[in-house]
Amino acid sequence: IPKADLDKVLADKEMLTSILTYHVVGEKLSPMQLESGTYDTLQKSPLTTKGSGENYTVNDTSKVVCGNVPTANATVHIVDTVLMPKA
Repeated sequence: IPKADLDKVLADKEMLTSILTYHVVGEKLSPMQLESGTYDTLQKSPLTTKGSGENYTVNDTSKVVCGNVPTANATVHIVDTVLMPKA
């Protein structure tokens, strides 16, 4: 994300919250569910997943670079871009 855009987002708490909550789906998804699905985010906008094996994408453009990472309260799939909700 370009520095000017990052600075704008960091200065706008509502926008930052919207972007961050767009990265969270409030349910645990299995690898099979990630093969082709649409899921509502905590931001209330859908995102789509596609793929198989070790190759998955989110919204057709963001690649999952590391999946199924367990944390204390979630399973994380790390993507290579910032997911932006539709305005």
